[in-house]
Amino acid sequence: MSSIRVYRDPLPTIDVPQMAEISRLMAEEYHISPLQSMENTGRCLAILARDRFLESNPSGKRVMVLAGTGSNGGGALACARRLNGWGAEVEVYTASARERMNPESIHQLSILERMGISIRSGKELGATLGFDLIIDGIIGYNLSGDPEGLPRKMIEWANKSPIPTLSLDTPSGLDLATGKAHTPTIKARATLTLGLPKSGLYAEEVLHLRGELYLADIGVPPSLFEEPGLEIKAAPIFCESDVLRIE
Repeated sequence: MSSIRVYRDPLPTIDVPQMAEISRLMAEEYHISPLQSMENTGRCLAILARDRFLESNPSGKRVMVLAGTGSNGGGALACARRLNGWGAEVEVYTASARERMNPESIHQLSILERMGISIRSGKELGATLGFDLIIDGIIGYNLSGDPEGLPRKMIEWANKSPIPTLSLDTPSGLDLATGKAHTPTIKARATLTLGLPKSGLYAEEVLHLRGELYLADIGVPPSLFEEPGLEIKAAPIFCESDVLRIE
């Protein structure tokens, strides 16, 4: 049985400056470390992957995880660990050299290395025959212009695959500040956004790119949303599930 619930009430949306302020407040004022948030992100992403795409049982399923340098990549790596622990065969492909990742993502990568999970450069991406899901953690909301280099090639590769793609927070290549889809942008079957929905995900021209929209509880205290500079009224919404389908 799926643990995902549908949430039909109206929700406030947030923009990119508000996202940055929420991250700052969590770390500096509430002492919730980026690593803690990343762990919550990875757990929720794994739950959605399991219940929506892996028939509620990851055992024996095959998943490709595409990880970038930032927190999105780290969340995808934390998800890889969870799915592996639930019996899935996971392959990880990174969009950069290890030293370019942020410290939290390097931490997650080190755990996967200790577990013996396959980790390769995105340059080695090949056929997806026999795989069940692609998880997109290549680029988050800190996007400036069209993706380039290896991240661009990884996005193009995923879009050519018949395997469904699940994006973390935003399809890689989508500018959440403007709602503009850069070239290229991941075409996701579903997107799991974090904390509160991002306004850029509702632009009419990107609905077909972000697919089904889900919301993850990453542990943001409700009182944080009411802090000066945010002043967002958000009632407790994760009462029944850590992952919600939103309309």
